[in-house]
Amino acid sequence: MLRIAVPNKGALSEPAVAMLHEAGYRQRMDRRELVLLDAENGVEFFFLRPRDIAVYVGSGKLDVGVTGRDLLVDSTADAEEILQLGFGASTLRFATRPGGVRDVAEFDGLTVATSFDGVVAPYLERQGIDASVVHLDGAVETAIKLGVADVIADVVETGTTLRNAGLEVIGEPVLESEAVVIRRRGEGEDPRVAQFLRRLQGVLVARRYVMMDYDIRAELVEQAVALTPGLESPTVSPLHDQGWVAVRSMVPTREAQRIMDHLYDLGARAILTTHIHACRL
Repeated sequence: MLRIAVPNKGALSEPAVAMLHEAGYRQRMDRRELVLLDAENGVEFFFLRPRDIAVYVGSGKLDVGVTGRDLLVDSTADAEEILQLGFGASTLRFATRPGGVRDVAEFDGLTVATSFDGVVAPYLERQGIDASVVHLDGAVETAIKLGVADVIADVVETGTTLRNAGLEVIGEPVLESEAVVIRRRGEGEDPRVAQFLRRLQGVLVARRYVMMDYDIRAELVEQAVALTPGLESPTVSPLHDQGWVAVRSMVPTREAQRIMDHLYDLGARAILTTHIHACRL
């Protein structure tokens, strides 16, 4: 039985559950349910605090987990990232009052408040900065106003919360984060984990691509397939009307409308796109 940790709450929880559902796994109907057995797929899900997931996986108590890269690094657990999931993007940034220090090089002798001291302290050490790091849980943006710190380091998505607190972001990102799959560091190959990853990779591909079908005259096929090369090669089939062929190919979702315009100008007709629900490459 493959044991998988899933965020029980927070920004990563719903997208993670949605991806697992798309990958064909049973998911809980009640948020209070903390353990869910999917016997058909040989998986047991454990819904945990996002900050605890790396600890459980790193200790070997659970096989794999879904968490944020920032939480993984901050935990210092014996776990490693094995797949990026493409959601939950954020950055860990420094911030302070407008008109204050402008660069990390000016942090010597200052106090930095953060919930991610496992990330920030090693980062400052690598930069050769002698600053005190104070751990706070929760809303660290009030630490400067209350005199606890000179600078804060916090997770930023849009920066609105920091601006509302009268702070501005300074310097380069400390860490760029997103949702990732993790496992215990140094674990050998496991067919169950490999299958789990293939399913998630199939969802990622299905979200990035659509299937495009169109009809075009045979003499224009080479120009058309240059626009829709597919992942390996497009499927080209003869039509009942002599001189016409049907083409089927996967194209990036973001480029689908532009490609359809070019195909139409080239002479393609009956151009259709359909969503891909699952795939294996």
